[in-house]
Amino acid sequence: MLRPEQMSRISVTGSKTVMADVIEAVHDIDLLHITEYDGSFEGFEPGDPTEGADQASDKLVTVRALESTLEIEPEDAGPTRLVTDEALEEELEEIRQEVTELDDRREELQRDLREVEDGIDRMEFFVRLGIDLDLLSGYDALSVAVGEGDPDAVRGALADADAVEEFEVFAEGAALAAFSYPADNQALDDAMVGAEFAAVELPDGEGDPETYLEELHHRRQQLESQLSTVENEIEELKLDVASFLLAAEEKLTIEVQKREAPLTFATTENAFVAEGWIPTDEVEAFEAALRDAVGEHVDIDELERAEYDEDGHPTESEPVEATPGADEGDATEVAADGGESTAAADGGTSGILPMSTGMPPVVQENPGPARPFESLVEVINRPKYTELDPTVALFLTFPLFFGFMIGDLGYGLLYVLLGYAVYSRMENDVLRSLGGVGMWAGGFTALFGVLYGEFFGLHQLGELVWNGHPPIHKGLQPHYIAFAQAWLLVSIIAGVFHLAGGRALDFINNVRHGVGEAFVESGSWIMLTVGLWVWVFSTHVSGPKPDFMFTVLDSGGALPLGFAGFSPMVGKVGLVVALIGLALAVYAEGGIALIESITQAFGHVVSYTRLAAVLLAKAGMALAVNLLVFGAYIHEGEFHLIFFNGFPEHGTVIFSGLVNGSGPVMLALGWLGGIVVLLLGHLLVLVLGISSAGLQAVRLEYVEFFSKFYEGGGKAYNPFGQERTYTAES
Repeated sequence: MLRPEQMSRISVTGSKTVMADVIEAVHDIDLLHITEYDGSFEGFEPGDPTEGADQASDKLVTVRALESTLEIEPEDAGPTRLVTDEALEEELEEIRQEVTELDDRREELQRDLREVEDGIDRMEFFVRLGIDLDLLSGYDALSVAVGEGDPDAVRGALADADAVEEFEVFAEGAALAAFSYPADNQALDDAMVGAEFAAVELPDGEGDPETYLEELHHRRQQLESQLSTVENEIEELKLDVASFLLAAEEKLTIEVQKREAPLTFATTENAFVAEGWIPTDEVEAFEAALRDAVGEHVDIDELERAEYDEDGHPTESEPVEATPGADEGDATEVAADGGESTAAADGGTSGILPMSTGMPPVVQENPGPARPFESLVEVINRPKYTELDPTVALFLTFPLFFGFMIGDLGYGLLYVLLGYAVYSRMENDVLRSLGGVGMWAGGFTALFGVLYGEFFGLHQLGELVWNGHPPIHKGLQPHYIAFAQAWLLVSIIAGVFHLAGGRALDFINNVRHGVGEAFVESGSWIMLTVGLWVWVFSTHVSGPKPDFMFTVLDSGGALPLGFAGFSPMVGKVGLVVALIGLALAVYAEGGIALIESITQAFGHVVSYTRLAAVLLAKAGMALAVNLLVFGAYIHEGEFHLIFFNGFPEHGTVIFSGLVNGSGPVMLALGWLGGIVVLLLGHLLVLVLGISSAGLQAVRLEYVEFFSKFYEGGGKAYNPFGQERTYTAES
């Protein structure tokens, strides 16, 4: 559960005469994660694609291009179907020609439509200018500039130009036409440089620009109608061919996979060796299925059951004696780095060496409830084969942190519903996983909400469930301030246990190097962290320590756990343990451990106080919303809502509330405004709960917890094969 599933390296050796049958069978079994031959064996070369690979690849590219043009999605598929080679040759070409023709027509119409719309934009300028088009060009003695600008600035620029003797500027708003004498286009352009002026290109034509504008609008309507017709034809074609194209893509994808598989094999003129990884529990099933398909024509060897150190070196393997190959005449010996062990197709060897290197792929093995949290682990990286999978630890702590910080039955139920909606409706696996995470987080939020006695920040739930005395409070109200102090201490205690747990997982990761080395590298930090905080929570040197540390968890405190601090003797022991841990850490890591002892053993633990901080912040926001709507007064250190309890005989009114207005008009307006504030306010708290409590909980997991033991960097298990969705077996 904490380790990825154990993997076995499998070798399949045989004659090239059965290679196609082996590829077909292995693809159907869909278990072997094929590794690529690295070229290390003398006499073996990477194989070549089988005949027809290029043609299949070209057709696959064509199919995917057609799907992109038609915007075909997986949900457009119909029932599974059988796609024959003849259909791929004939029907695919017919579809390609029809799609190409329609797409070319669409692009041409879209291009013409863009040109017409650009013409309309230009012509609207000339309509605003109000001058016939034939009056803006064709002069021998005058130069003309037409565009947008500041008429006064243009007149000033032309008046200052030495090359311009006479000029006239006609303007309608920012649209203007400037005429200058004598005719000198360069001189006019130079004069306009200093003015606020942007030239507009003159269209071809003459006469009233409004007439041209009407013609352009009519032309646009024609093009839009034609474009709509073509798009409808494309949509109809999409509905007709979507099922075929999706099935063709699947068939061709499988065909390309099979035809290109030999590229990863080690081959000679007559033999081949394929190698890959399989979950150890599936090895017997794989061998049996392959034997059923191809009989005794291949050798199937389990080379090793992988255990690797952090550098990727095998620490345990089970070599299997070589057995005779399918082609007795192809006895090619393979040596690796001059070693004595060899692997050959003729069986004349003492053992088999793998033909590639590298870590096994990772198959995460988590119980069903924890699997949605694998997506949160993937954000950092997939676990390496050699390290513990933190998914279960994340499953046990993230919802707990989130629920503690929000702690409201109303918000929790909404989080559960939102999570379920995402989980049940989304096709994407990552989004579905996030929906599952949301349901767990919402469930714990609702649970803590019942314990706090809160429903959308209202304490009436505590009246119903706990007779007005819920077992715990958030500590926002002055009367319950001790709970806020208690949650501060609980957050720190949770941090100590969480970080010590992370170091314990690091110890398990490192124990393969020896218990002593693991203790120095990981146990030292557990000693330092736990010992330091045992001293902090002791009464040794209690003067600088706040008094509430020894009261709020005592029998008469907010959380009556009977804890009044560790004794001075226990504190001294904790301090000694911390110093020993620090010495071991410095021994293992050098002087940098002195700095890290402050940032990790102390700073990272203090970082967990954000749990209490977010708890109070979100409670305060919900209280503020309810106070604005219902009004509240304070009496003996407790807030009471006016709407539920009436105006007080004793106590101080903080705000009378929107819904408690006097007079029918004010009451109606107050209720209207109150409903708006209530809905929008709690919606804001709901959203900020995700962005604050969610992000803070994730931060504690990623930064504080994961950094103690987790690196990541594993590769996904991707077996050779494909589950059929759109095609039937031929």
